[in-house]
Amino acid sequence: MRTVIQRVAHARVLVGENVVGEIGHGFLLLVGVAEGDGIGDADTTVRKISELRVFPDGEGQMNRSISDAGGSILVVSQFTLLADVRRGRRPSFARAAKPEIAEPLIGVVCAALEERGLPVEKGSFGANMQVELVNDGPVSIILDVVNGQVV
Repeated sequence: MRTVIQRVAHARVLVGENVVGEIGHGFLLLVGVAEGDGIGDADTTVRKISELRVFPDGEGQMNRSISDAGGSILVVSQFTLLADVRRGRRPSFARAAKPEIAEPLIGVVCAALEERGLPVEKGSFGANMQVELVNDGPVSIILDVVNGQVV
């Protein structure tokens, strides 16, 4: 499972002209589910994201988690994060999980974040989405989890 974590001042997802998810400050998560990913990968991803200390404290140091900062999370499924561009000019997405595997795992991630008391909004799985964000910092982190381990 590959996740791009972006600390945002605000973010939203539109499908056509309809806003399907919107948050104030917090994290925009772009989540790619790989073939072979499972519950253990989702659990590790959620634990790492919820405990990540990248929000400023009173002295401007990145010492606070998203819970400490009172932030929200916007989760967007993005299979293109698994693109293989080593050969040719057209990316291969063979490593990406099939939708019938990926969509439930994205749901597991969202539910587990909510169980940790975090407000979660979602994109629309499989839709052509427009993602708008104001990256705060900017802070962008790539989190790769394979077999339940951060790699």
